[in-house]
Amino acid sequence: MAPSSSSGLTFKLHPLVIVNISDHFTRVKTQFNPPASVCATGNGSSTGDAMFLQNPRVYGCVIGVQKGRTVEIFNSFELLFDPTTDTLDRSFLEKKQELYKKVFPDFYILGWYSTGSDANEADMHIHKALMDINECPVYVLLNPAINHAQKDLPVTIYESEFHVIDGIPQPIFVHTSYTIETVEAERISVDHVAHLKPSDGGSAATQLAAHLTGIHSAIKMLNSRIRVLYQYLVAMQKGDIPCENSLLRQVSSLLRSLPAAQSEKFQDDFLMEYNDKLLMSYLAMLTNCASNMNEVVDKFNTAYERHSRRGGRPTLM
Repeated sequence: MAPSSSSGLTFKLHPLVIVNISDHFTRVKTQFNPPASVCATGNGSSTGDAMFLQNPRVYGCVIGVQKGRTVEIFNSFELLFDPTTDTLDRSFLEKKQELYKKVFPDFYILGWYSTGSDANEADMHIHKALMDINECPVYVLLNPAINHAQKDLPVTIYESEFHVIDGIPQPIFVHTSYTIETVEAERISVDHVAHLKPSDGGSAATQLAAHLTGIHSAIKMLNSRIRVLYQYLVAMQKGDIPCENSLLRQVSSLLRSLPAAQSEKFQDDFLMEYNDKLLMSYLAMLTNCASNMNEVVDKFNTAYERHSRRGGRPTLM
């Protein structure tokens, strides 16, 4: 396992990058794994080729901005990999970089991404090849393998550091922590994707069950994290673990934000908005009733005029 980073940089990863990598991998895997009817007519392949077709690797660049010690990864684009030289297509990279520079002039190439379970020696060769663009590139690795027991995102961000190995300084990959950063447009998009209907046309009950299961899992995870924080604070109060002022300040800031929802101003604003919603619902019902009445009156007038043209009165049964 790679050691932890000591650079002190703060990384913020946007969901768009994860969605792009996942979409890239899914498209490539679908192309390499055609339907069974097509595969039946194809030629046989070796075991190594079959494993590659099941888990193809994709490559691309990640772009964003760096402000001081904070690196924020906003977007990504795909790259072509040359299997004969085990390197990225440099001309294609330069062309894509030029195009993205016109659209996003403030974004720079921060590193690259790929798919797999762990970083290997071949990845270091690609990493070194990008050091002329960014002297300290980052490596975003997405693990496409499905692990239902894993609660964290299957995304790892690596940095490269020089360590002395056998008396020779060599670059190695080191783990670095990151946080998920979103903007309003990304939150709307992710929420839309999460509420898409299943491709098999599942019933409303199935969709509701899946939605409630997701809510239950989220509440369960929140409860477990609050319990861990509570146990940590209790142990700190008893003196079992040393006091950490930075964590106490974060907890205090969180607790101070809770009473804001119980203030008098919040109650007044809430009641005002609630009454406005009720008034709008009442007006909508009145408008609907008036529309129905107009339709009844129009039908009555049409029927009455028809009988008047015949010169007689309508016969009552």
